[in-house]
Order: sequence, then C-alpha cells, then structure tokens
Amino acid sequence: MATRNFYWERAVTEQITITRLGAKADGVAESASGPVFVPYVLPGETVTIERDGPRANLVSVDAPSPERGAPFCPYFGTCGGCATQHMREGFYRSWKHGIVAHTLRQARIETSIEPLVDAHGEGRRRVTLHVRFPDRAMHVGYMAARSHHVIEIDHCPIAVPALQRQAPVIARAIGKHLSAARKPLDIQITAAETGFDVDVRGHGPLKDQDRLSLIDLAADLDLARLSIHGDVIVERRPPAIPMGRAAVVPPAGSFLQATRLGEETLARFVLEACERTKRVADLFSGCGPFALRLAEKMEVHAVEGDKGAIAALDKAARATPGLRRVTSEARDLFRRPLLGPELNAFDAVVIDPPRAGAEAQARQLAASKVPLIVSVSCDPATFARDATILIAGGYRLERVIPVDQFKYSPHVEVVGVLKREAVKKRR
Repeated sequence: MATRNFYWERAVTEQITITRLGAKADGVAESASGPVFVPYVLPGETVTIERDGPRANLVSVDAPSPERGAPFCPYFGTCGGCATQHMREGFYRSWKHGIVAHTLRQARIETSIEPLVDAHGEGRRRVTLHVRFPDRAMHVGYMAARSHHVIEIDHCPIAVPALQRQAPVIARAIGKHLSAARKPLDIQITAAETGFDVDVRGHGPLKDQDRLSLIDLAADLDLARLSIHGDVIVERRPPAIPMGRAAVVPPAGSFLQATRLGEETLARFVLEACERTKRVADLFSGCGPFALRLAEKMEVHAVEGDKGAIAALDKAARATPGLRRVTSEARDLFRRPLLGPELNAFDAVVIDPPRAGAEAQARQLAASKVPLIVSVSCDPATFARDATILIAGGYRLERVIPVDQFKYSPHVEVVGVLKREAVKKRR
C-alpha cells in the first residue's frame, strides 16, 4: 500500500516500526527527535515513510501485521474521509472500544464498558462534497487528509445506496451551475424519505436570476429541497426524516445523526434507561430524535438553542397523533443552563450536547435532585469530563455503551446512564 498526501514539501525517506495507535488512528513510532505519526498503519508493522517533522507520509508497508485487511474503497489512502479500512474487524472493534476505556481511565472513572455496538447500518445518510477551482477545471470530491486538495470521486461506498453514486452527480451539477463565481463550495446532501435535501455553503447571496435557474436545476435533479446557507431556494417536497411515529422536516443544513441506525440505536438506549419515568427533560434536543420517541410513552420538555430545530420538533409533535404532552423551549444551554429548581421537576434528564460537551449544564445537574441522567456524547473526552462532574455531585455511572455510528473513522459515540446515589444534604 502506498499513499501520498498533497501538503508535503520536503521529505526524508526512512524505515520505522510502529509501536501503537493514537486516538486519531495514526500509527505512532518513536524516533530520536520524538514520536512520528503515520496514517494507515498498524502496531508491529515495519513501514517506509517520508516525513518532515513529526507527521509522516506512508510510502509502503514492508512487514504487514496479521491484523491488516484489504480496504474496500478504491479511494482509501488518498481521500481523507476514512482512516481505518485497513484494519480487520476484530482488531478495529477492540481498538475503538479501547478509545473509550482509555479515556475513562485517564479521567479516573472506574466502570465496566459494554461491547461496541455497530450502528453503521446501510451507511451515511448525509455526505458533504467539496467543489474547488484551483485551476481552470472544476474538482469535486472529498478532501485529502490534512489537506485542502480535493480527491475527485465518482462514488462513496460508506454512504447509503441512494447517495453512493448520485451525490457526486448532484454536486457536479450544482458546481457547474455556480462555476462562474469560482467560489469554493461545500455541498451537503442528505437522503431523506422524500428525496435529496441539498444545502450549499460558500457561495454567498444569489441574484434573482440565479435563484430562478437553481429552481429549474432542482427540478432537473429531482431534489426535494435546495438551499444556500440554509436559505431555502425551493422545496418541492418536504424532506421528511422519520423519528419514531413522527416525521420531522429539519431546517435546511441543520444537524442530523449520521446514520439512521445510529439515531435509532442511541434512541433505543435512551428509551431503555427512561422506561420507568413519567416526565423527562431532553436537553440539546435538536429536532427531536429522542424527544419524539420518548413522547410515545411519557411527557417531555425539549430544550435546544437552535430555534429552527426546536420549531421543527414542535411542529412534528403537534402533527403526530398519540404522543404524550411535549413542550419545547429555545434556550442557549451554554449560557443559560437549566437550574436546580427547573431540573428538579423531572424524573430524568437526557443530555446530548455538541462535541464541546456541556460543562455548565453538568454542574447544575450535579447540584440537582434529578434521580436519572442519560448522557449521550459524540466525544469520549468531554463525556468523561462531564461525567466526572456528575460523579463528584453524587451520581453513579451505571452503564457505558460505545456506539459506532461513524464507522471507519476514529470517532465513537458514548451513552452513559447515571443514577443519583443519595440526595446531598444542603446546609
């Protein structure tokens, strides 16, 4: 296997032995000048590299590990989207489980960790392709690792079948349509139940004539919705996403779990933890993947800083028969976390913050009387930080479940179930 990144200027070729993997899936080798980081390698392998400083470019694998497998994507090693297709499944699962275990050990959290749950399903239901004009030609694809160089692709095997070949077709058509401005474009394409939902970033405001021509293009491509920076150009069909009994139309370009199975898996663990509760607060609720499913059995108060997302949740709740009472609140939980008296009205709190975690809200929860907290996180490090705060406040971390929604990447999600051991005495 030989790979080459496009940010290299001067390099020294040498042969080294990989000793371990880092958290980002790079192999680590020790040298006289310090650690060297090499992508697409495994512990114990002898490899030839080119390097300039601590980061290296893999030239060849000279003595492969028995844990090395054959990548299934022809772009692996050049496209920066996947980092682990060279790992055999057993090794991969052990390594990913180990990321969570190592992070919790570093935080001095002692608890058992359940087996890694595969939540890839059919694949990613959303991809972002890049359109660039570094020369006279238009280039469409994914970025190379640690680079702004576009690797052109004609299909993406880790996407859902509907997106695998159609996403590059859509991105090229839109890029060509907007090529006169020669601006760098990022085109986010989501496979919704009713068709493709496309949001284009990087172009800026459009003239009326351009908007009209994009409406025609959306019809030619049979898009459900087309938007520029979240500004809807045309919605030919509402791009609905099922969430339990409900069907939600998220705001253009808003957050959505990467895979359908990933969302369903995370929601299943949340529902299992909350099954005996009557009133739940869903904090950082987004457009409702947990709240709307919880509302099939209990009352829910959803809180989210994105006004468009909370409005979509509220609309879906009102349109879905048979749900329990759902209330919603647009609130910046980083600046205005729910306080103790507000939190104490609930039997359970579900919290699913962005990658930065929810330190301010965790501190308020730690001082509350809430009996049950379900913490969902896309970052083990901030999960551990917030869990440490809760444990210090009197909670016990009873379950930790790693969920592999972002397969073939270093990212791993975590679901943690925390129960209050005893209400703290207050002076």
